[in-house]
Amino acid sequence: MSDRRAVPDDTPLPASTEDLLRTLAPQVLGTLVRRFGDFDTAEDAVQEALLAAATQWPRALPDDPRAWLIQVAQRRMADAVRAEVARRRRETTAFDRAVTDAVPVDHDDTLTMLFLCCHPALSPAAAIALTLRAVGGLGTEQIARAFLLPDATMAQRITRAKKKLATVERPFARLDDEQWRERLGAVLHVLYLIFNEGHTSSSGPTLQRTDLADEAIRLARAVHRLLPDDPEVTGLLALMLLTDARRAARIGAHGELIPLAEQNRARWNRALITEGTTLVTGTLAGGLRGPYQIQAAIAVLHAQAARAEDTDWAKISALYDRLEHLTDNPIVTLNRAVALAMVSGPEAGLALAETLDDKLAGTHRLDSVRGHLHEMVGDIDAAIACYAKAAARTTSIPERDYLTIRAARLRHVMRTNLPR
Repeated sequence: MSDRRAVPDDTPLPASTEDLLRTLAPQVLGTLVRRFGDFDTAEDAVQEALLAAATQWPRALPDDPRAWLIQVAQRRMADAVRAEVARRRRETTAFDRAVTDAVPVDHDDTLTMLFLCCHPALSPAAAIALTLRAVGGLGTEQIARAFLLPDATMAQRITRAKKKLATVERPFARLDDEQWRERLGAVLHVLYLIFNEGHTSSSGPTLQRTDLADEAIRLARAVHRLLPDDPEVTGLLALMLLTDARRAARIGAHGELIPLAEQNRARWNRALITEGTTLVTGTLAGGLRGPYQIQAAIAVLHAQAARAEDTDWAKISALYDRLEHLTDNPIVTLNRAVALAMVSGPEAGLALAETLDDKLAGTHRLDSVRGHLHEMVGDIDAAIACYAKAAARTTSIPERDYLTIRAARLRHVMRTNLPR
């Protein structure tokens, strides 16, 4: 009996199949690197298998796509390793014994791959970058923006991480419980960055990449099932759910960005808000100690406000104070500047934002926030200048359009208010 379903030769690869390939890629990569321990060769083999699938699946879809990809990638890897062994004039019998056609494919290796990439031999930054590439499916440019680094610097970091793993004995050996815990911090950071890129894409024509956001939530749920009593694991999952609850309200009819204060809160997903709030509440017995817990608590305060003007900015500002002491992250400070402006006035927020010139140089977010705060003050010229500068710096088309329109509206206000 055939294991394929025939389809016409000219059938294009559907979007759902492209999503399936993206979902399966880290699982197949995880299977190969765990079995053979060679990241670079495994990555090349998976890419070849994905290319073969993109070419062949429109004509005949396999009943078990994951098994098909593993089988093809494994054979490509076997060919590559045999060629390398032959070039070095070594015996191939040991490798032949390790590679069989009967490959177990009954479990999801994505979570395993996530932890395996966060090897203690790598620095946290290198582990996160490598995992974003291998598991999150992000390109080098997207990862670079997430770290506020030049593309070339990030490419070098990923290359060095691969070379470092190549020097480690059995880097992809199966982990024990202690090793899972040891790598948890880097894993959570990876999931956080993947979700952020999905929630607000750093570049391109769409505001959100729901595939990445959904995958980050799926993996966070998997980690939470593994460590249900860890407050930071729970906090991160809660933060994702509470943030993702606003997904439908963040985009207008034409794909335009709708800021938090202007969103129709009736469109927020109340089921996700309830689940996220319940998760955060369950961690409070030990106090708010971790950054993901605190961010989730901030998200709860936003979710509890029926209207933007009902937001408890005083509590949010206090939580950002605590978060800033824990993380020393300039983006956290920038968010604190917004909260401070809502509590103590926009001048206070602008003063705090001015301390970030060096740390956030070249990024659009600082200019965007400054534009908003100058607008609150009533300094229209300064607000227009900041919005225009931010629009020129962002690579996200929806954000660029939003900032450009914001500046245009202020120019219109200036013209209509001129004395005649």
